[in-house]
Amino acid sequence: MSIIHLRKGIFVTAVAAMAAANLAQPAAAAGNDNVVNLTQTACQFLEAEGTDHGYKSASKADCEKINNQTGDERLEKSAVLKLKPGKYTFRVTNKNVPYGLGFWLRGAGVVGRVSLPSVSGGGLATGVTKDYVVTLKPGEYLYSCPLNPTPDYKIVVEG
Repeated sequence: MSIIHLRKGIFVTAVAAMAAANLAQPAAAAGNDNVVNLTQTACQFLEAEGTDHGYKSASKADCEKINNQTGDERLEKSAVLKLKPGKYTFRVTNKNVPYGLGFWLRGAGVVGRVSLPSVSGGGLATGVTKDYVVTLKPGEYLYSCPLNPTPDYKIVVEG
């Protein structure tokens, strides 16, 4: 099983070689799911932004206000996750947000939202980790949390 962590747009050195070797093969040939770990804190995914901004949120409205002020700038600096087509497990953790969260991965744009695979779900209480399994086809995707509103982070699937 490959574990992928993002930091400022590059793979963490400790797993880069293993992840690159496994992702260079089609997922079916590799015989394993590829795991992408994502951690939510208030109003953000840590891996995409590369840092914990230390935002505090007691409700969805708090993140909406924070994202209205900082979301565009943070999104411009966020890492684009680049993957090969195949089956992935997105392992999402609610690190410290004091209310239930979710995860939503979908195709970018109107056509992508209709034509590309998607996965979503909720139930991420503080400290809980859940897996979301999806087989990705080539294209552009977005992921976010609608309950802990985050920016729409980008995934590009090529190959």
